[in-house]
Amino acid sequence: MKRLILLALSFLAFNANAQKPEDTEVYKPVPPKVSTGAHFADAPSDALILFDGKNLDQWVSVKDNSKPAQWTVADGAFTVKKGTGNIQTKKSFLNYQLHLEWKIPANITGKGQGRGNSGLFLASTGGGDDGYELQILDNYNNDTYVNGQAGSIYKQFVPLANANKKPGEWQTYDVIWTAPTFNANGSLNTPARVTVFFNGVLVQNNITLTGPTQYIGAPSYKKAHGACPIKLQDHGDPSEPISFRNIWIREL
Repeated sequence: MKRLILLALSFLAFNANAQKPEDTEVYKPVPPKVSTGAHFADAPSDALILFDGKNLDQWVSVKDNSKPAQWTVADGAFTVKKGTGNIQTKKSFLNYQLHLEWKIPANITGKGQGRGNSGLFLASTGGGDDGYELQILDNYNNDTYVNGQAGSIYKQFVPLANANKKPGEWQTYDVIWTAPTFNANGSLNTPARVTVFFNGVLVQNNITLTGPTQYIGAPSYKKAHGACPIKLQDHGDPSEPISFRNIWIREL
């Protein structure tokens, strides 16, 4: 028995000496240095600026990719020009961090889905409203179906909270998007995932999407795709048009 105890103590002592704190300390690769903005909403040094308050050079018309976006730029923001159609980025993206600010006009009218409606399509997979939509809508004092209110992944996921500010105030979306991947035969490999902060409040927590947005019926992954543009919607309802500013992206 004494011999067994001594052997056990020797074994413990050997293992304590064999495992050191530095055995699990990692020094490479060193993360790149990124200079942050003075404020949380300011673009960091490695971001691509998608709207700098001056022009829509980073955007094109969805109806005709050869034509520039027709929305109106003024006072450091741009506003939906009703009837011109959706716009999307010239560049396509896979995984990213996105910051976008939007404002419902103070004089907004209408109700339900007809009150300040637009959409941020996290990946535009085709013309029109094809893609994965994060809903933009005035829900400060406006009821609608909860999987269609601001902060929802439209018709899929209800937001965890209603973080709407009143019309006339700027609001923010901060998004982490992980694009879906597909096998060589076109079948789904890994689904899309998204995390969304709405005015600093977590409203979508690394959710797994069941497919692109589907207005009627259940969504599903029917078509393989790679990197996609980011799209903004000209919804077509008669309410006053909304505005956007300070849009930047970091590819991940």
